[in-house]
Amino acid sequence: MTLNSQLARLGLFDARVPRYTSYPTAPHFGATVGHGLFSDWVSAIPVGSSISLYLHVPFCRRLCWFCACRTQGTRSDDPVIAYVETLKAELQLLKSRLAPGVKLQRLHWGGGTPTLIPAALIAELAGVIFDVAPMAKGGEFSVEIDPNEVDDARLDALAAAGMNRASIGVQDFDDEIQKTIGRIQGYDLTRKVSEMIRARGVSSLNCDILYGLPHQTPQRIADSVQKLLSLAPDRVALYGYAHVPWMSRRQQMIPSDAMPTPEERLALFETARQLFSWDGYREIGIDHFARPDDGLAIAQAAGRLRRNFQGYTDDTAPVLIGIGASSISRFPQGYAQNASGTADHTKAIRAGRFSTHRGHVFAGEDLLRARIIEALMCDFAVSRSELLRSFDTTPARLDELFSAAAQAFDPFFRLTAEGAFITPEGRPLTRMIARAFDAYDQTKALHSAAV
Repeated sequence: MTLNSQLARLGLFDARVPRYTSYPTAPHFGATVGHGLFSDWVSAIPVGSSISLYLHVPFCRRLCWFCACRTQGTRSDDPVIAYVETLKAELQLLKSRLAPGVKLQRLHWGGGTPTLIPAALIAELAGVIFDVAPMAKGGEFSVEIDPNEVDDARLDALAAAGMNRASIGVQDFDDEIQKTIGRIQGYDLTRKVSEMIRARGVSSLNCDILYGLPHQTPQRIADSVQKLLSLAPDRVALYGYAHVPWMSRRQQMIPSDAMPTPEERLALFETARQLFSWDGYREIGIDHFARPDDGLAIAQAAGRLRRNFQGYTDDTAPVLIGIGASSISRFPQGYAQNASGTADHTKAIRAGRFSTHRGHVFAGEDLLRARIIEALMCDFAVSRSELLRSFDTTPARLDELFSAAAQAFDPFFRLTAEGAFITPEGRPLTRMIARAFDAYDQTKALHSAAV
């Protein structure tokens, strides 16, 4: 039996499973977490702690058809400028709840398109953030940059504010594919902007590229990957395109009959994976690649690799606070998500309260299962001794959990005296194996393809 036949037997090419950037996943958040509980969790952060902060800018100059993120288009800067004022007010509200001496281990501006913010407001917003919590020594300030929506003034402002990692979404360089997904971004422009970023002393550059796009073939993705490699990014995320037109209306613009089959998607991923590996990149988890001296590769080697809403990270801060509409925060006590719509979010902030409207309080085996899933996603292995040391569980309970998954995914998930691991051949099944440890009802959530 071929490897693909074995993977097909286990349902890889038919399954839709979570990406597990959280556990439980966002569809299982409920109304149990609101403004009051969020405020209490912020106030409980100890004096002098290191935390991380994510700031969401939900605006784009144009809406790319492939994107399923919560964003809105704007031709004018006026909504962006007004939104920045809301962010500043939200940050002041956060400051009023934070204990003294809190510092930022990581700061990330995402979207949407953060580089729609005018240069003067970039400097002003960064100043407000660092007034709330300054960057810790060795901290990382990263920003998602759209080459179509950035200029010298904005890059100067970001560099002056301390940006030391930049992220560029590439998706694909093929002209036909770009037109089909509504994302026109030429190679020459992308190269120029990457050079502009590095010229300002920004030490790290990471890029996103997609596989599984309409009209994509192994030759086309190989051409795009080789062009991307010429930019010498320090880190690459190779994400599988999630075609979910029933969830994202704009994806209805993309012809479903031009999509590759699941088997073809796996071949596209393998083509790109080999090219990154041949160029000296280390494989990080299921879909990231990094140069050996990048923080992700170092964290992986040291067993410190983690998973959060941006994918893989070397961020070990116990608290991640989300600022802006739809942002999600993670605390030791649970998750909290802001109102998704900018109008609802702004209304709450103007009323002097956080816009938290849903979330999840950890209970039962949530933290145990979360760690098992994270370990599998990051390391393809889980340590029995770590779980027994860190959680209120027993050897018998771990045997029960591990054995059920091993029976379901034999021979790709194996048990050892130390714990359990996914074989190299079984790594395409990682998200499905992780799902075996998910106690929540998956039939109510519509997830992306497993491959």
